[in-house]
Amino acid sequence: MSYFLERIAALDGYTPGEQPSDPAVIKLNTNENPYPPSPAVMEAVAAIRPEQLRRYPHPLANPFRDVAARVFGVSRDQIICGNGMDDLLNMSVRAFSGPEAAMVYPTPTYTLYAVLGSIQASIIREVPFGPDFTLPVKKLVEARGRITYLANPNSPSGTFVPVSEVARLASALDGVLCVDEAYVDFARENCMELARTRPNVLVMRTMSKGYSLAGLRFGFAVGHPDLIAGLIKVKDSYNADAVAIAAAAAAVADQDYREQTRSKVIRERERLAAALARLGLNSLPSQANFLLAQADRPTARELYESLKARGILVRYFNSPGLDDKLRITVGTPEQNNALLAALAELIP
Repeated sequence: MSYFLERIAALDGYTPGEQPSDPAVIKLNTNENPYPPSPAVMEAVAAIRPEQLRRYPHPLANPFRDVAARVFGVSRDQIICGNGMDDLLNMSVRAFSGPEAAMVYPTPTYTLYAVLGSIQASIIREVPFGPDFTLPVKKLVEARGRITYLANPNSPSGTFVPVSEVARLASALDGVLCVDEAYVDFARENCMELARTRPNVLVMRTMSKGYSLAGLRFGFAVGHPDLIAGLIKVKDSYNADAVAIAAAAAAVADQDYREQTRSKVIRERERLAAALARLGLNSLPSQANFLLAQADRPTARELYESLKARGILVRYFNSPGLDDKLRITVGTPEQNNALLAALAELIP
C-alpha cells in the first residue's frame, strides 16, 4: 500500500547529475562554472552578522531586487526571487498550469519541466524541436498552453533561438512565455528586453552558472508587474535565505567579474569544441557552458564509463535521441586538457 497520491507514486523524479565525494574527480557533468565566485561575494558572506541569521530574511529579497533592478534596467516590482531557478519554475507551474490548463515546451529539453508538471497534475504537451533545434513556433502556438517554456540556450543541446524568433512566439501565444535563461551568460544575446516590454514574457535566471554560485541556490525572474504579483501569491513565505540574498546581491553587482569569467568559459568552449571534432566527437553549436557531442565508436555509454573509471565525469543520458551523445561541461584549460588526453587514448 502506498500513502502517496497515485500520480506521485508512479512518478519518476528528476535525476540530478552525480556529485562525487572525491575532490580529485574532474567534474564536467553538471555545468557548474569552473571558476570561483566574485571576491565581493566572499566579502558579503564574511560580513553576515548573527542578527541576520536570528531573524527571518526579507520575504521578497528586496536587497537583491534593488541591485538587480539597477543592473537590468527594470523596477523592483518586476523581479521575483527564489531558492534557485527550480523554485521559480515550480512557482510558475503552480500558478499557470494544472488539470485544467496546459503547459507546453519543445523537446528534448530540461527534464524538470515534465516532473513539475506531473506533480501538479498539469496537462503536459511536448512539441519536438525542428531540424537542428529550430523553434517550431506554429506547433507551439497550436498546443495552446497557459504557459509555454523555452530553455534558451537549451539544455542539453546548448543551441540558441534568436531573440527575434522568441519575440515572434511571444506575440502569437495567448498564454505566458517563460524563457529559461539559465545559461544565457554564455550566449551572444538574451531576452531581457522582451521581459521588460511584453506583458506575457517571463525571463528566468540563475546565479548558478554565470556567477559561480551553484552551491548557494538563488534565482530570479523578470516580467510584467502583474505576472510577478501573481507569482508572489504562490511562493513559499521565506524562499530565499539571508546569506543567499547578500551573496547574490554582491554577485550581480559585480558585472565586471562576471564578464571576465564568461569570456574565459567562451574561449575554452570554442577550443574544446574544435578539439573534440578532431577526435570525431562533433557537437552542436553551443551558446552555453557545455557541449553536446555525438559519440559512435566507442559508444557514448562506453566513453562515459571509461572516463568515469579514469576520474572524469561527463553526463550521459540513457534516453531516445540522446543515448548516442555526451554532454560535456566546459572546464578550466587544465581540466579540458585532461579530458582530451583521456579521449585521445580511448578513441581508436
